Amino acid sequence: MINTRIHKAVYELAEKLMRAAHKEDREAFEALYGELEAICIDNEYTEKDHPEQWETLADFTEESDEALALYQKALDKAAARPLPDYVASIGYSMATLQVELDEPDAALKSLRQVKASAAHIEDDELKAEIDALLTTLTPR
Repeated sequence: MINTRIHKAVYELAEKLMRAAHKEDREAFEALYGELEAICIDNEYTEKDHPEQWETLADFTEESDEALALYQKALDKAAARPLPDYVASIGYSMATLQVELDEPDAALKSLRQVKASAAHIEDDELKAEIDALLTTLTPR
């Protein structure tokens, strides 16, 4: 379980990052991103380290290679615990980015890896999204 204060801070930063991005306020976005990154780094390798913070950081990382590396870090942390809800969510986000980067084979590999975790979650919408993307990417 993620620390309540950290969850709240990450959630609030995500909302502010969305607003800054929508307003195209580069200065605010970079400052907020720095705050989120600091939370991740400060908590890494402590009992407060949680895949949610890394997934959120990846969501707002503009460089695709860096975002994929952060998703992988989040995925590794979620799988190690194990946290199937996070494994499924992170893996789906990672695969979606890989599709956007025209890397369908990597996306398919990512989805196949999280499919087993998705079987153990209650989020039927996420399960359906994973299945739909898998169907789209699977060669016939």
